[in-house]
Amino acid sequence: MYCPGCHYGIITRVICEVLEEMTLAGKAIGFAGVGCSFGGAPLSINIDWASCPHGRAPAMATAAKRIHPDALVFTLQGDGDLGAIGLGCFMSAVLRNENLTTIFLNNAGYGQTGGQLAPTTLLGMKTTTTQDGRKSTEGFPFHGAELAAYMKGISYSARVSVHTPANFRKAKRVLKTAFQKQVDGAGYSFVEFLSACPSVWGKSPVEAVAYIQEYMIKEFPLGEFKNIDSIYNGEPKS
Repeated sequence: MYCPGCHYGIITRVICEVLEEMTLAGKAIGFAGVGCSFGGAPLSINIDWASCPHGRAPAMATAAKRIHPDALVFTLQGDGDLGAIGLGCFMSAVLRNENLTTIFLNNAGYGQTGGQLAPTTLLGMKTTTTQDGRKSTEGFPFHGAELAAYMKGISYSARVSVHTPANFRKAKRVLKTAFQKQVDGAGYSFVEFLSACPSVWGKSPVEAVAYIQEYMIKEFPLGEFKNIDSIYNGEPKS
C-alpha cells in the first residue's frame, strides 16, 4: 500500500493502537482525503470510512459529527489536500467550532502524483517542479500546526514525528490527547505528523529519517502549540 520507507504505515499503526487503547474503534468514523493519505489507513483500519472530494474531508466530517454526536469523527489529510485546495474548507470548519479531530500528514511533497511542489515543501528542496530547489519566490512552507493553534476554534494543536521509537511513543500520547479533547467536547483538535517520503525525496529510507531529524524538524518544530480545556464556555482557558 505504501512505498518502501514511507512513514504512513507507522502513522496508521499509531492510529490503530490509540483507537484500541482508548476503546474508541467501535464508534470511530474516518474521512480520508485524496492522495497517499487514502492509500492505506482506510484499507487497513477496521472502522467506518468515507473517501472525500479533494479538500472536503472537514465538511463531510462535520455532517457526520452533527448527525452522530457521540461518534469519534476524524479526518486524515495530506499536505495538498489540507494545505492547498482544502485550506478554506478546513478553516471554515474550525471557525464553526466543529468538535472534530484532524490528522494532518506532512511529507513535504505531492507523493501520489509525481513529487511536485506542495505547500509544505522546504526552501531549497528539490521536487519535479522545482528541480533547482524551492526558492522563496515560489512561496514559503505552510505551517499547519501553528496556523491551527492561532485560531480560536481549536482546543488542541500539536506536531509530532514517528522517525524514532521515542517519537513514536510521544505521537501516541499526543493523538490520545487530541481524541480525548473531542470526547470531552472541548472543540476541534489537530495533530500534524511529519512523514518521510523517500520516493519523492530521492533518498533511501535511512537517509530520509536523517533528513527529518536534520531539516524537517528545523523547519517544522515538534511539540504542543495549543492545549485548552474548552473553546465553548466563555474565553479559552490556558
